[in-house]
Amino acid sequence: MSGTEGSEALAGAVPQSVQGLLFGEELPELDADEGYRGPTACRAAGITYRQLDYWARTGLVEPTVRPATGSGTHRLYSFRDILVLKVVKRLLDTGVSLQQIRTAVTHLRERGVEDLAQITLMSDGASVYECTSADEVIDLVQGGQGVFGIAVGRVWREVEGTLAELPTERAEDSTPAVADELAARRARNVV
Repeated sequence: MSGTEGSEALAGAVPQSVQGLLFGEELPELDADEGYRGPTACRAAGITYRQLDYWARTGLVEPTVRPATGSGTHRLYSFRDILVLKVVKRLLDTGVSLQQIRTAVTHLRERGVEDLAQITLMSDGASVYECTSADEVIDLVQGGQGVFGIAVGRVWREVEGTLAELPTERAEDSTPAVADELAARRARNVV
C-alpha cells in the first residue's frame, strides 16, 4: 500500500497522534464475556448470515467470545467483532478489494477497542489509509488520494445503538438472554 505524508497505509506503523475533538466522549467499558449470536451480529452489521459464515470460516472476522466448536454450537461475536464486521461491510460497499480489506482488518485487530474509535479509515479505492487526526484527513484529501472516509467512532455509536435493543449471551451460558416473557417460557420448557 502507498501512504502519504501525515497518513499511513494500514500495513505501516501506528501513529501516536490522537483525533482530538471529533471523539471527545468517553467510550463505555465492554464485557469480554458478553457476546452476540450470528443473526444478531448480522442485523447490527447489516450483512447476510452467508457473509458472516464465510468471513468466519476464511478468518476475515472470527468471533472472539466463543468460536463454533462443532455442529450445534453457536458462535458469539463481541461488540468489537461486530464493529469490525460493519467496517468491512462499508469498505466492500465502496469497492475496496477483499485483499485490501484483509490487510485493514489485520491491522485493526492489533489495536485496542478504544484506539479503534479514534481512527478514520480513508480510501482511494485501491488502498486503505488510517488517519488519527483531522490534519491527516486533510493532508490525504488535499493529496488527491482520499475518495471516502469511515469514522470508526461514528460506526461504534451506530453499532452500540443497534445492539442496545438486541439480546446478548454470556460466553458460559448455553442459552441466549431472553428478550420477552414468551421466550422465557419456551426456555423453561426445553429439557
